[in-house]
Amino acid sequence: MTAGDNPDSLMTLATIFCLRNLRKTMCYQGFRSKLSLRSDIFLPSEICDKLVNTYMELVHTDSNFEPEESFFQLFSDPRSTRLTRVQLREDFVRDRDLEAIKRQDPIELHLTYCNSLSSRSLKTLTCFRETLVSLCLFGCSHIFYRKGGAPLACNEDTEDEDEESPASRQALETDFSFEGFNRLRLLNLGGLPDEVDAESLLRPLKSLISLDLSNVQLPGTAFLTQWKDRLASLVLYNVNLSEELISTVVELSNLRHLDVSWETRRTSKFKMSRKVLTAIVQRLVNLVSLDVSGHIMSDNCTVPHFEEAMGRPSIEPCKSSIYPFQELKRPLQFLGLYDTTLCNVTHIPAHKVTGSKNEDQVLNAIEAYTEFRPELAHRAINQLFDIARIQHCSQLLRALQLVIAALKCHKYDKSIQVTGSAALFYLTNTEYRSDQSVRLRREVIQVLLNGMEQYQEVTVQRNCCLTLCNFSIPEELEFQYSRVNQLLLKILEPGRQDESIQRIAVHLCNALVCQVANHQKEAVGKMGFVKVTRMLNLIQKKLQDRLCDQVMEFAWSALWNITDETPDNCQMFLNCRGMSLFLECLQEFPDKQELHRNMLGLLGNVAEVRALRPQLLTPQFISVFSNLLDSKADGIEVSYNACGVLSHIMFDGPEVWSMEEPLRDTVMDKMWDAIQSWDVTSRRNINYRSFEPILRLLPQSIAPVSQHWATWALFNLVSVYPSKYCPLLIKEGGVILLEKVLELDSSKPETKDMAR
Repeated sequence: MTAGDNPDSLMTLATIFCLRNLRKTMCYQGFRSKLSLRSDIFLPSEICDKLVNTYMELVHTDSNFEPEESFFQLFSDPRSTRLTRVQLREDFVRDRDLEAIKRQDPIELHLTYCNSLSSRSLKTLTCFRETLVSLCLFGCSHIFYRKGGAPLACNEDTEDEDEESPASRQALETDFSFEGFNRLRLLNLGGLPDEVDAESLLRPLKSLISLDLSNVQLPGTAFLTQWKDRLASLVLYNVNLSEELISTVVELSNLRHLDVSWETRRTSKFKMSRKVLTAIVQRLVNLVSLDVSGHIMSDNCTVPHFEEAMGRPSIEPCKSSIYPFQELKRPLQFLGLYDTTLCNVTHIPAHKVTGSKNEDQVLNAIEAYTEFRPELAHRAINQLFDIARIQHCSQLLRALQLVIAALKCHKYDKSIQVTGSAALFYLTNTEYRSDQSVRLRREVIQVLLNGMEQYQEVTVQRNCCLTLCNFSIPEELEFQYSRVNQLLLKILEPGRQDESIQRIAVHLCNALVCQVANHQKEAVGKMGFVKVTRMLNLIQKKLQDRLCDQVMEFAWSALWNITDETPDNCQMFLNCRGMSLFLECLQEFPDKQELHRNMLGLLGNVAEVRALRPQLLTPQFISVFSNLLDSKADGIEVSYNACGVLSHIMFDGPEVWSMEEPLRDTVMDKMWDAIQSWDVTSRRNINYRSFEPILRLLPQSIAPVSQHWATWALFNLVSVYPSKYCPLLIKEGGVILLEKVLELDSSKPETKDMAR
């Protein structure tokens, strides 16, 4: 099994199935079309937690998943459902969703970037005060404000309150307190608004062991000492450091994890001195994890370069290149040195280090900072992009999984989407391909499509399209066939100015309709692939600009592929002025051989549909096809395709030939001459999935020239490409039909020779 190809657990598969089919599995349509849980269903916490957390993931990462308006109501009755560990994120979560589960007794409740929550949700939180052990309100910037100035004490009938109105930034909620949250041990208040007094808010929480105050402005620091005998983890990311704050922190003698990092050295006002680092190491003797990223370091922190560069890199504290860490009793489990000069030294006494010196440090940074610090993860992914582009990525599986996780976690963060999709381009190219599992590559495709859906912006679209070109098309994209086609068609809408993206999108569209089942081609046709049609609109635009470029050629090639054995799409082509555009292109670009081949290939598909052939039977079209028999463009391909179109028309017999000029016999003579002039050993620029349209022309006497063209085509293909086309000929009954050609008196001797 390839790395990263572990199958989903049965629990995960069953959960996803139930969520996609709620009405067929657990629920029924109740009053006012609300979803209700069936009365005979009782679900333990393991299943309820999995349902809610997987539901949130599907909402944010799967565009085909339809959210349910009343989903959280399913968990309103603790007698039939139990929730203990709930993780909700982004603006999608509303006040009413939390209110729906207020009778539950959760132990963990993680709300991340839930900006639609107002102080109504603070009231709901108080319902959980007796059971909550872990609470995260990271990035929930509006939860401490009232919506439209409404008071906190809301009535039960607030269901219909306008959910869309944002919380008023003026109406700060002052009545909420953590009084009674006696079991709360872990609290994350990252991004708490400046107007909220952190000290007063936290005062009732006597038993905290973990506190995250990222991006919180602290007016004072002494209040932290109330937990000096208990606190094991303290995060003060982007909190202004001072001598006073450091001296308070080092009193918290039980700390095992301390994070005093800053976003970037460019804005850092605090200089991390040798004295400060020494105090942290000496006083916090239980420390196993420390993050001092983003700070300016004083020069005297490290041993001289010539001294520290000696010997192999070591994590032993006694050999540390950073003086203060020589006093550690054992190496740290984690040390954050991202965006500091310290990450570049040789001997760092830690098992896991974040920084930018090498691939390992960069991957550690992506892993450590993705969830709560997208601004740092974005920079680290950018550095990974450079490693994959310029050097070689040695931890490919880990790198891919981390970038995928970042793109999933921050679907709404444009900078992550830009850098992540760019990194994936290099991480999925040919060099790394053999190491990647089917499952992993599918995950890459899905996050790319998420990005394309979310951002119609040039850079994201280009990165995603280019990365999709690293995949085997259509095989690897078939599991998202309709979705990827819709996204590409959006790029091809008239008015999209970026030529480079259009070129890639047309190329992808063309590759997607090559070698796929007919029902998929029809599905694409119904999407408007041919109907409106984007391709013909593109061709029209290029004609107006008098420009025959790759976009023009790819557009005709895509139409050729999508009309192959798909009559509905052929009909759409004719309905949308396709033949007029064909004639205009022929006239405007008489020397473009590749263009002529693609156009004639497409018309060959149209000619295979008996009901559509009368539309080709006009003096103008027949004269054009007849003249193209003499073409030497692209070897024999243009002449061959023109002859194919005429062969199907001749197959309908002389009675349908209602025109006086050109004469049917004259055209047939030209066809004979053309076929005789072709080299039967020609290597071909063509790909047949089926011989059925050609075999149709064999056992008949109404048009011997059509029979001759069909026999020549088969003879050429099976003799030049025997391993590919002999099995196809046998499989489709071609041998029997060729034997019948030999029996017919009307078959010409040359035809019989080839048939034999």
